[in-house]
Amino acid sequence: MVEILDVSRTRLLIEALEDELEALANDEAFRRRLGDAYYDGRVDYDTVETILGHEEALRMKLLRESIDRTPPEPRFEDDVPSDDAFYDGDVPEWTDSASSESPEDESHV
Repeated sequence: MVEILDVSRTRLLIEALEDELEALANDEAFRRRLGDAYYDGRVDYDTVETILGHEEALRMKLLRESIDRTPPEPRFEDDVPSDDAFYDGDVPEWTDSASSESPEDESHV
């Protein structure tokens, strides 16, 4: 192949490896494995960026940071108001308005 393509053996091997790595980077199963390795801390950001590109690596980094965060617990200064106080009287009940409409009402929708 070296003689036919008129390239050095080293260049042939480099191009073959680059082609294989590009095929792997586009393989969904490999991308999942790379993502798992990144989220587990077995692969660093620079490696992911080199393989998948800046945009995809940044997306994974932001996702990893959001996974690592503990969501804040809401804090109330006072107690939660009762239903009567919140609604200022009777608490309305939800009814399925779609099933209570007549066929005549549907023509106006």
